[in-house]
Amino acid sequence: LSFKEAERRLKEDGQNIPLDHTPAHWWQLFGNAVLHPFNIILIVLGVLSFIAGDYANGSIMLVLVLVSVGIRFNQEYSSTRAAIKLSEMLRSPVKVQRCAGRIFQTELIVQIDQRDIVPGDIICFTPGDIFPGDVRLLKAQDLIVSQSSLTGESRIIEKTSDSREKRSTPLLELRNICFMGTAVVSGCGTGLVIATGSKTYVSTIFSTLGEARPLDAFAKGVRCISYALICIMIATVPLVVVCDYYTIYDWSKGVLFGISVAVALTPQMLPLIVNTNLARGAIAMARERCIIKSLVSIQNMGAMDILCIDKTGTLTMDRAIMVHHLNNRGSPSERILKFAFLNSYFKTVLKSPIDDAILAHVYTSGYRFEPSKWRKVDEVPFDFTRRRVSVVVENNTSGCDSDRPHHSPDRFVITKGALLEVLKSCSFIDHDHGGETMPLTSEDRQRVLQMGEQLSSDGLQVLGLAIRMMSKETGGEIVVNDEIMECNMVFLGLLTFFDPPKDSAKQALQRLAKKGVSAKVLTGDSLALAIKVCKEVGIGTSHVITGPDLEILNHDEFHNTIKRVTVLARLTPVQKLHVIQSLQKDGKHVVGYLGDGINDSLALNAADVGISVDSGVPVAKELADIILLEKDLNVLVSGVECGRITYGNTMKYIKMSLIANLSSVVSLVIAAMFLRFEPLNTRQLLVQNFLYNVGQIAIPWDKMEEEYAKNPQYWSSKGLPLFTLWNGPVCSLFDTANFFFLWLYYGANKVSKSRLFQSAWFVEGLLMQTVIIHVIRTQKIPFIQDTASWPLLCSTMAVSALGISIPFTPIGRIMGLTDLPPTYFGFLTVLFLGYFIVSHVVKRAYILVFKKWL
Repeated sequence: LSFKEAERRLKEDGQNIPLDHTPAHWWQLFGNAVLHPFNIILIVLGVLSFIAGDYANGSIMLVLVLVSVGIRFNQEYSSTRAAIKLSEMLRSPVKVQRCAGRIFQTELIVQIDQRDIVPGDIICFTPGDIFPGDVRLLKAQDLIVSQSSLTGESRIIEKTSDSREKRSTPLLELRNICFMGTAVVSGCGTGLVIATGSKTYVSTIFSTLGEARPLDAFAKGVRCISYALICIMIATVPLVVVCDYYTIYDWSKGVLFGISVAVALTPQMLPLIVNTNLARGAIAMARERCIIKSLVSIQNMGAMDILCIDKTGTLTMDRAIMVHHLNNRGSPSERILKFAFLNSYFKTVLKSPIDDAILAHVYTSGYRFEPSKWRKVDEVPFDFTRRRVSVVVENNTSGCDSDRPHHSPDRFVITKGALLEVLKSCSFIDHDHGGETMPLTSEDRQRVLQMGEQLSSDGLQVLGLAIRMMSKETGGEIVVNDEIMECNMVFLGLLTFFDPPKDSAKQALQRLAKKGVSAKVLTGDSLALAIKVCKEVGIGTSHVITGPDLEILNHDEFHNTIKRVTVLARLTPVQKLHVIQSLQKDGKHVVGYLGDGINDSLALNAADVGISVDSGVPVAKELADIILLEKDLNVLVSGVECGRITYGNTMKYIKMSLIANLSSVVSLVIAAMFLRFEPLNTRQLLVQNFLYNVGQIAIPWDKMEEEYAKNPQYWSSKGLPLFTLWNGPVCSLFDTANFFFLWLYYGANKVSKSRLFQSAWFVEGLLMQTVIIHVIRTQKIPFIQDTASWPLLCSTMAVSALGISIPFTPIGRIMGLTDLPPTYFGFLTVLFLGYFIVSHVVKRAYILVFKKWL
């Protein structure tokens, strides 16, 4: 396409943005914020209050809804804008063929934004690329594609441009079509874009099925709590209405009081606190150089107890320095360096640091291999199954060459790759005597492998080099097929490279271990090299295994071996995936995976927390939940700490809200059964609940104890009810003590003293709910051994002061409250001192039994 025609099509078809990337509009975010179960309940209760004529109560409930919805909407709107900016940062350019010129058209290969791809464009792709649209293949060379983003399965599929498919062939099994969002695992080629944007197959999936992600344990737990509280509310409210009726014999007031109790049971701030905690966690992790693509992953980061990491670039500097070019006897050989140079020089697909190291070594050492005298014929790209790359070259000169004596062939297939894989393709061995070759014997093979193991144990990466000589007399361009080309080759020698370990890796792994996160190394390199690097960074190497050894294990042996080993070498991408899945099947582990290469894509997609770096390949960044802006494990340690703090602050709210709400309602029901008036009228109850909720807003800004962040944190479905049963009765016990004091000391059980009773109950209930925040938030003695953060201290102090002063103000008169005698505040001092003592005794007993607090 010309640039002008492409621009016309872009205007006609719109930008290449699939439905799943379309940001939500503000009214959609507002609707989502409103349509929360607790908000709907409050709206219903508010409407019922307006119908009953209690406009003040209805207004208070609607204010609660507006505050919750407003803050949640603001946070989600900001997160959406941040996500759009993040997608801009992670967007990858696409290589496209375009033509330019008014008279003579010149074909160009240009890089454009994937949003500007249009139907009819011809794109070029290499390993690691993600298809920007649905593509009909025009040319494909050894193309392997992962369709896991569409199918959820790890199976990879070979694609080809030559096949003609039947109409009955399932869509995802078409071998000549590649779909938007799928990734190139290996191979290269060109393709014609036939669909973009909302017309792609992936957009059809999202438009019908949505993009809902399965809920993790934390999200499921929060949902269970929500609906459990609603069920309790439905069962409790009728009982409260009946008790209130037999107290004041007024059904309308009884219904209003029941509505108020329902409001008191409803944790209105649950969605707000959870979202604010996650948002603050994302901001804190951004300061630590972590970009969060999925807020849910923050919780999983805090719960992560196993981290699987790739070796190259994570434990090492990812800088290859060439050390040796040796023949099969271990002597330096210029001839081997020459063929290695030609392989790297003419290699075009997926250039690697190894190629850069070879070229740099040749240029800086003064060698003159004259690549202009050679011509590239074809190439077999590297893939993670063969683990080698081959280049076919021919000599342009017609004269004799030292490498082509007498009737020597004109063409060479030069193969470079993993030593064992290169040896598998060889039938002959070069003895470095003017190109003399001999059959490769088992003794030769064993000797070469032992030499490679020795070099690997010294911390060097070892590659093998082989050639195959072909005659030009067959005529025409040869058709490259790796199975045919890479056979009966002549083994030349070994190439070694050094990738120094990172100084920071050892310290970071020690910090992770102290926080209960064990590391496992999953690498495609040799076992000897992996062991050498792991020893230097402090990873245990007493239990190790290789990919080929894993293949021969049965299911149970495989699972037990994976749990035990710490270093797994010579793994294929599919084997890395199986390792992750095996660790997850245990059900007790949250598994993270850190990788940045194409071979890490399947494992990243399967892990509970997929982590990549901003310098990673596009497919790795696309599949990751978290992007590290620095390739440093210390950044990850900070992310783990932030995740645990975020989880801890969320659990604080959930546990204190359950205890405060349930104990408050139980105390109200008990008091209502013994009084001839309401312990609190609807207006008082709603104001008390509103002030308590305001005091909780600062919880996301609270700090966590150092001991808490030392261990992975898991959601326990049984732990929450037990926690409530242990601590809830303590609050109700002291509410009951307050009830009997008011009855016996002030005689406040009479209707004539109902205003005094309600004023005292209002203040004591509000202070009790506020004190619960400080008791529950720490396993230590509050205010003595551990103090809350300043935002939380200020919010609770302000709410407490406001609650105590309200009965003495005109607002208190409107609410039906009256002044409290000074002696009552003396009683409250003794009451709360007793509560602190008893609650701490119960707390220590709980920790002694269950070995944890929050």
